[in-house]
Amino acid sequence: MRKIIHVDMDAFFASVEQRDNPYFRGKPIVVGGRPESRGVVAAASYEARRFGIHSAMPARTAQQLCPGLIFVKPRFEVYREVSEQIRDLFGRYTDLVEPLSLDEAYLDVTTNKKGLPSATLIAREIKAQIREETALTASAGISVNKFLAKIASDMRKPDGLFLIPPQKVEAFIESLAIEKFYGVGKVTAQKMRRLGIENGADLKRFEERELISKFGKAGTYFYNIARGVDNRPVVPNRVRKSVGAERSYARDLSESEEILANLNEIVEILLRRLSKSGTRGRTLTLKVKYGDYSQVTRSRTLTESIENQAQILPVALSLLDSTEVSKRSVRLLGLTVSNLDGEDEESGEGGDEQGLSEGSGSCRQLTLNFS
Repeated sequence: MRKIIHVDMDAFFASVEQRDNPYFRGKPIVVGGRPESRGVVAAASYEARRFGIHSAMPARTAQQLCPGLIFVKPRFEVYREVSEQIRDLFGRYTDLVEPLSLDEAYLDVTTNKKGLPSATLIAREIKAQIREETALTASAGISVNKFLAKIASDMRKPDGLFLIPPQKVEAFIESLAIEKFYGVGKVTAQKMRRLGIENGADLKRFEERELISKFGKAGTYFYNIARGVDNRPVVPNRVRKSVGAERSYARDLSESEEILANLNEIVEILLRRLSKSGTRGRTLTLKVKYGDYSQVTRSRTLTESIENQAQILPVALSLLDSTEVSKRSVRLLGLTVSNLDGEDEESGEGGDEQGLSEGSGSCRQLTLNFS
């Protein structure tokens, strides 16, 4: 039986800014774009969250919720430096560290460098060391696998510590609201509720074949996690090959303004993921699926790494202009950044890259020639 810790920094970007600037302490701040530039919240301090502000929210909406909100320009190089400092700290306890982004990581401490028998004790030490060496707080979840550890880290935020011991795994999962399951998004949760699935106990009543028929390949994942089964190992030095964002549409897009608006949204999502992962890349790939389900990709490699709106949006628009979106309806749009910093150079037409959602950034208005 493994001992897994998931460490998640509390409001990481915003907490770093409050640490480094005494004026920001105790005040509602957000890191990200400003309202006048159609920006999006990348991170919100806990003071801001009390007003209902959260990441990926339009900055204009955040300002309406809290007129006194302070907007802070991101300093990604600083966040990367602090993240590296924390990862070095993890290395004192185990070499099995799997970073998920700048502000969170899994640790397998089943066998640890200090010979400590308790994963909870190790998590407490790590939290204390983070506070002492960075003046920041982190929350930690401890359990027998990655799925449970990640859920546990969110139970007592901020500065929390939560253990799900082996003997309580079944009861914990059965009582857990379906929205709290890692991997169950808003749309999936709504679908599950329509099926009468309110919590883990309800999910557990479904056979694997039933879940597959209703949720596709994800059905096997849902079947296993309802029983506390997650055999994924903690993989150190995981190499990310790309960062992407894509959206499928229930109704095909056909109007040029509608397509442009959705492309802008995907750019914002992609920038959010780039900033959260702390990576940059030079190859941008556009993915378009038409109404008849046929699909094309277009790629371009830049001379400099992509890290902001001014770089990515003109290229995305140019790639879109090389497709047939002016003549055909669109079912899916996606953008992926690859050829990441530190990788060997790649160029040319790109393949199909799957992406994820959620994002931030700011968009400036551009026009596209649909000729």
